[in-house]
Amino acid sequence: MKKELLYKSWKIKVVLTDVDGVLTDGGMYYAENGDTMKKFHSRDGMGISLLRKNYISTVIVTKEKTKFVKKWAKKMNVDKLYDGIIKKEDIIDTVCSQFNVKPNQLAYIGDDVNDVGLLKLVGLSITPSDGVSSVRKICDYVCDTEGGNGVFREVADLIIKNRNGNGQY
Repeated sequence: MKKELLYKSWKIKVVLTDVDGVLTDGGMYYAENGDTMKKFHSRDGMGISLLRKNYISTVIVTKEKTKFVKKWAKKMNVDKLYDGIIKKEDIIDTVCSQFNVKPNQLAYIGDDVNDVGLLKLVGLSITPSDGVSSVRKICDYVCDTEGGNGVFREVADLIIKNRNGNGQY
């Protein structure tokens, strides 16, 4: 592992993530009555628990405003959900203030062009293996995992193992 990645991940106190394309595979299931559904991976929930156990907060930042994301965030004990956020980079001062951290102590997982602004402002920028090309080019870390298949857990493992210095949780 690159020394720079180790150093950046060691500093992280808050992990922010997008939803579509990161926590989900980006697909939407439509029911006959017009309801939409999305699939979340159970390993990502464990990633949130492991980060919490290591005193690292979790935040969801998404442009969508849906009941099921609120429900999932609450069930998984996500520290904060910012939904309906169109310009994600505008949230950084609020997050830093709320969690009493600096931007270089934030990690953000995003997969598409609307994530670029925030990815450029955080200490550790991350994308799933299937993030769009322009995002993969600017990120500090490109996951081995595709969106919706445990990306958040991969990131949690990376940060915790680097932070603890011994590969242990």
